[in-house]
Amino acid sequence: MIKFGDYNELKVAREASFGLYLDKETGNTSDDILLPTGSIVGETPKVGETVTVFIYRDSKDRLIATMKKPIVTVDNTAVLSVTSVTNFGAFVNFGLERDILVPQREMKFPLETGKEYLFFIYEDKTGRLAASTEVGRYLETPEEDLYKVGDTVSGIIYNKQTNGTLEVAIDDVYPGIILVNEYFFNANPGDRISGTVKKILEDGRISFTPRKKMIEAKEELSDTILRYLEDHDGFMPYNDKSTPDEIKKKWNSSKNYFKIALGNLMKKGLIRQDEKGTHLVKEEK
Repeated sequence: MIKFGDYNELKVAREASFGLYLDKETGNTSDDILLPTGSIVGETPKVGETVTVFIYRDSKDRLIATMKKPIVTVDNTAVLSVTSVTNFGAFVNFGLERDILVPQREMKFPLETGKEYLFFIYEDKTGRLAASTEVGRYLETPEEDLYKVGDTVSGIIYNKQTNGTLEVAIDDVYPGIILVNEYFFNANPGDRISGTVKKILEDGRISFTPRKKMIEAKEELSDTILRYLEDHDGFMPYNDKSTPDEIKKKWNSSKNYFKIALGNLMKKGLIRQDEKGTHLVKEEK
């Protein structure tokens, strides 16, 4: 039984000028699968030898074999690059001559040419390989104690819920989430993100945050504010009365962290605030 979209061990049945035919073991030579010369890796196998090949379909929908290794096999997930986007879907490179189609119905969000995303590879109703951005149900549950609270983790965003919560495949394999109040920057599927584990949920998902510890965030934001003031004639139209949305959009920060950073700079005598915004305190000569 041939495993389509996966590796198979088949015997070389006969040679041809353009490659080798592999025995499908149906008793009918017309069912033999071609291993093209260009798909042979290393020394050419001899008739009667068993070779390990990946089986998929060529441009004419015929079963074809290759000794080259694809990035991913059927019924698995992998991060793949988008090679083109059309009005009926998109195509992704999985390491072989033919790209895989992502049907429009399997694109849960717009894809960009040249960007990488996490995909699930499956065999469609026509017997071809296809890809889907619907990957959540296929991610693995991590073994107990694989991750602990406080660990640094990273992964790829595979979904953004309507409430802003990010779903992330940690190490491209395990399910994680970042709640909307844990990040203050633009984030979308396909983006790489890292952070610190906050909690291991009962269903095995890993809740983590990209936010730095308060003292680190305060110092970093304080430095950013000072640089901004120095580059803008010592003034910015933001102060501790600015709205959370204004602060998030401009500073990628929560209002609480922003106020803490301003307070830190005011204690040091480096800035002052008024109803118009914040001013850099110039040193007296």
